Amino acid sequence: MRNLFSKAAVIAIVAGAATLGVVASPNAMAASKSATFDVTLTVQDDCSIAANPLNFGSTGVISNNLDQTTTLSVTCTKGTAYSVALDAGTANGSTVADRKMSNAAGDASVEFNLYRDTARTQVWGNTVDSDTVAGTGDGSSQSITVYGRVPSQDTPAAGTYSSTITATLVF
Repeated sequence: MRNLFSKAAVIAIVAGAATLGVVASPNAMAASKSATFDVTLTVQDDCSIAANPLNFGSTGVISNNLDQTTTLSVTCTKGTAYSVALDAGTANGSTVADRKMSNAAGDASVEFNLYRDTARTQVWGNTVDSDTVAGTGDGSSQSITVYGRVPSQDTPAAGTYSSTITATLVF
């Protein structure tokens, strides 16, 4: 029987197989070096606040209290102490003790107030450690209820009455 492969072909096949074995061998790269690096992040005391509208709805004569609530969402880093203050609002003549909503012309108003408690006896103001709401951040969103009341009063002319309240987060 005649040999189908020439001596040169057999040598080439053996040499190729030997080369592949060296390249694929795990022992070909047995040495290694490594390095370490630090990963850091500095978390600072920080807070954010978001507010939802307070809508007293529609009414005719204001002969009874109109009570409504809204919420503020406060998110502070864990362990950060904060206070939430509410200003008097944008209507002319408003004070923290006697807030007002005014009509578009600014010549008529409706009295209202904002409170820290469900009984609506603790007015919510803007003096830290006096009439604000305090808390401590836990790293997630915390919901704080604002209790609103339009008290019984002489009813002004029909129309839409509004005020813009600024909620300030002190931390």
